[in-house]
Amino acid sequence: MSAVLPGDTIAEAVNWRHALHRRPELAFHETETADFIASRLESFGLAVRRGYGTTGLVATLSRGTSSRVVGLRADMDALPIMEASGVAHASLVPGVMHACGHDGHVTMLLAAAREIAALPDLDGTVHFIFQPAEEVEGGAREMIRDGLFRDFPVDEVYGIHNWPGLKPGAMVARDGAMMAAFATFEISVTGRGSHGAMPHEGADPILAASQIVTALQSIAARNVSPLEAAVVSATQIHGGDAYNVIPESVVIRGTTRWFSPAVGDVIEARLGAVASMVATAMGASATVDYKRLYPATINTPAKAADIRAIAGGTTGLTVEDSAPSMAAEDFAFMLEERPGAYIWLGAARDGDNPGLHSPRFDFNDAILGDGIRLWRDIAAARLARA
Repeated sequence: MSAVLPGDTIAEAVNWRHALHRRPELAFHETETADFIASRLESFGLAVRRGYGTTGLVATLSRGTSSRVVGLRADMDALPIMEASGVAHASLVPGVMHACGHDGHVTMLLAAAREIAALPDLDGTVHFIFQPAEEVEGGAREMIRDGLFRDFPVDEVYGIHNWPGLKPGAMVARDGAMMAAFATFEISVTGRGSHGAMPHEGADPILAASQIVTALQSIAARNVSPLEAAVVSATQIHGGDAYNVIPESVVIRGTTRWFSPAVGDVIEARLGAVASMVATAMGASATVDYKRLYPATINTPAKAADIRAIAGGTTGLTVEDSAPSMAAEDFAFMLEERPGAYIWLGAARDGDNPGLHSPRFDFNDAILGDGIRLWRDIAAARLARA
């Protein structure tokens, strides 16, 4: 199988990607994006069903007599970020941009669907899954709740994410953990307001909140084994309106990350206890709203090994190893339901190389061919005629 795609395929893919980049849409509002995808899939002769997870869609290709079924997934949503990339195809939607490369993910799978549909020896079924709302909102979970794997049962499922920390031409598909589980927390600290010049007359929630933020760091440092991974990060503090008034209340918000479910339990229990006890010691009170959002993204080792063999073989990518990331990914919900693997595809740029979620980020078009070929070769290998 050729490791080189026709030039017109890449040129068209670049045009698609730029069109998607100009019109980003937030979670569960990807209607224009879904229309763009569906019209092209249907032009390839594929059957398309819509309405999974509100805006998600699935296209199906079946050939031969084999009962084998593979799912290939791309995410569609953008982020609420004002773009500062300076590219000619920058977002036309104020305050919304594709800062994570989902426009590239859609493009790679869309172009690969056409390549896969042209394979002469395919024997089985491919479901092309275009998922909404990966960013925090759990679109994968919602597609599953709407019957994704009931209506489109798969033996295995795969996802690709561009990875600016890897050089182009490289890929990673680890055995086991790829991405962390995550939760968010909101701690409401209530004290007793007073004049800033007379703090002894109140119970200062700002002081209590400051002590809580510091004490939260003891969870990973002293409650979790040094051999386990854990992150507790306070990312927001809100309270007060005047220079000379101690307010009644303060809100602390943040995120936690882990791989082991037991560690996740420890973090949640200790966060609540630390916040309450420290606030009490400062003469205030604290309530915690803690939400577990995504589980850890855990690859099936045998499937990850198969992907590494395909990538390093017919696709011609360099197979690398890497530590897992403490970032999170809702493809985890799909891997809880079916065997499969999540793949990082090298996407680094020479010189300035903004990371994912940067307002200066723009998907690296130079890797479109890598992703298209990898998707094509996965389908060809997993559904090869016996």
